[in-house]
Amino acid sequence: MIYTLTFNPSLDYEMHLNTLMTSRTNRSTHENYRLGGKGINVSRVLKELDVESIILGFYGGFVGKEIYRQIHDFRMKEQLIPLEEGISRINVKVLGNYETEINGEGPFIGGSDMQKLYEQLSNLEEEDVLILSGSIPKCLNEDIYETILSVQTAKKVKCVVDATGNLLLNTLKHHPFLIKPNVVECEDIVQRKLLTTQDVIRAAKELQEKGACNVLISRGKEGAILVDENQKVYECRGLKGNCVSSVGAGDSMIAGFVAAYLKCGNTLEAFRLAMACGSASAFSEDLAKIDKIKKCYEEVEVKCYE
Repeated sequence: MIYTLTFNPSLDYEMHLNTLMTSRTNRSTHENYRLGGKGINVSRVLKELDVESIILGFYGGFVGKEIYRQIHDFRMKEQLIPLEEGISRINVKVLGNYETEINGEGPFIGGSDMQKLYEQLSNLEEEDVLILSGSIPKCLNEDIYETILSVQTAKKVKCVVDATGNLLLNTLKHHPFLIKPNVVECEDIVQRKLLTTQDVIRAAKELQEKGACNVLISRGKEGAILVDENQKVYECRGLKGNCVSSVGAGDSMIAGFVAAYLKCGNTLEAFRLAMACGSASAFSEDLAKIDKIKKCYEEVEVKCYE
């Protein structure tokens, strides 16, 4: 079974603007409400790929109830833990010729709440997949992902980490199955600019040397690089299309990679589907739908570096 863990799920309020002026009243051309949170995004795209997953995490207040309702509207499975106090966050996404995000802080998660989560995680078994995605609330320690991986990888659970800075870096010693930083996040970790394809490949190999099995680095319109568990290097240039929104594109890549790998055990095919899913989401106002994923898959071309 695949489990996606989102500590800080949200409702995303997307506002589409032609122009943005500071210190002025701005009016959007149209708006959308969308179920948010990186792990939930992964589960949504897995559902589109006809792959089952279970959503883990926390929810609170009237926003949390709406998150819960929408998850069930999508007919996804969940084991969310209700919080006695606090309100799940609303994030504002300003979209147009640019993208600006204002993300909420989220509710307080207490020790008893975390104990319930640990009890859920204790039920995971060998060959299950656990996907840890996104930021964590300030009330939690920065080593929370590391703590979870130290237990789960010992049970041979395949762990995927999509996080930034030390939240990601601290997990590498526990050999996560897959990590997926974008190129900017990777630059922050290795402390240098990654200007060329070879720069990105070298950085991916460094992260692999620190313990990651598969390193997938997304590069926006430049495409992506994968250094896989057998040290093979794959590159895919960005697909041609109109980028409507990058929100959820990286999460879609994770869904594609995991879905394909579990089906065929082939990292090349996993990379191909990852690129198709990520591109399909970038070319859509919402997350990728299966028809667009299939279309993008046909356009994916992968170069292998020996």
